[in-house]
Amino acid sequence: MKLTNSLIKLTPHMVEKVWGGSRLAKLKTNINTKNLPKIGETWEISIHKDGPSAVNGTTLDTLVNEVELPYLFKLIDTNDFLSIQVHPDDEYAGKYENSSGKTECWIILDAEDGAGIYLGFKKGVTKEVFDNGLAGNEDISKYLQFHPVNRGDFFFVPAGTIHAIGKGVFLAEIQQSSGITYRVWDWNRPGDDGLPRDLHVKQALDVLRFEEDFNSMNNFRIKRDVFAASDINLIEHDQFVVKIFNVEKKETIHLSDLGRHAGILCAEGNAQIQRGKEKVDLDTYESILLSRGEENRIDISGKCILILVE
Repeated sequence: MKLTNSLIKLTPHMVEKVWGGSRLAKLKTNINTKNLPKIGETWEISIHKDGPSAVNGTTLDTLVNEVELPYLFKLIDTNDFLSIQVHPDDEYAGKYENSSGKTECWIILDAEDGAGIYLGFKKGVTKEVFDNGLAGNEDISKYLQFHPVNRGDFFFVPAGTIHAIGKGVFLAEIQQSSGITYRVWDWNRPGDDGLPRDLHVKQALDVLRFEEDFNSMNNFRIKRDVFAASDINLIEHDQFVVKIFNVEKKETIHLSDLGRHAGILCAEGNAQIQRGKEKVDLDTYESILLSRGEENRIDISGKCILILVE
């Protein structure tokens, strides 16, 4: 089978997590009960084997290959802290996991008062200091930088970065299409089965980056209030480019010729997307896939904020 349209609404793959909240279940399901499942992630645009999104009942990975879609676009909602973790780079993941590495970025869509993320080591934290803390079963969050967050904040998370998303955060994540995560510490909590979740300390220590310049604010490309800008280019990575468009009434977007499919998430408002003769309406927190093709002009109508990934 092949993609038959150029503007394609997808059914996301939903992932329950021990730390998940109720927002995504309310947004993405028809479940009407007080006991909502703890949906931590929806994989909005994905061909990853662990959770491909779907087109009219057909999984996207049967229609699109990794060259055409090397990234994964998620929504994440937290009701507790994620594990403190790290992702490997392409070289390590290719050698030991038969996978690409996992560099990612976050755009904060909403956050409770006082919510934040852990990103990067504090100054002076060496591999030896950190390893000793792990061996002593310490609360290792004390070795990490904590960043309070608000809607519109942006963070780049290169492979090798120690990190954890905090409680009460709703964000969009764009990442390489990889599922490799090495948990370093999980707050001494049980998983859904009542047992501690697996840790991957050896692998984590192999790939963690302790250099001071790597753990700097500059390396994480931190930007604030990105939704206030009319158009902004947030990050250019080999496998994904992320842009924000703040549309007041009408705007034309010209897609780049990068040889891969693009994706759009409506982060606020309502939008009508037109490409050639095709039209699609998008509500807040809905997403579409834009297949690569000859028509690179996209016309946007409505008052909305869009996240474009190419």
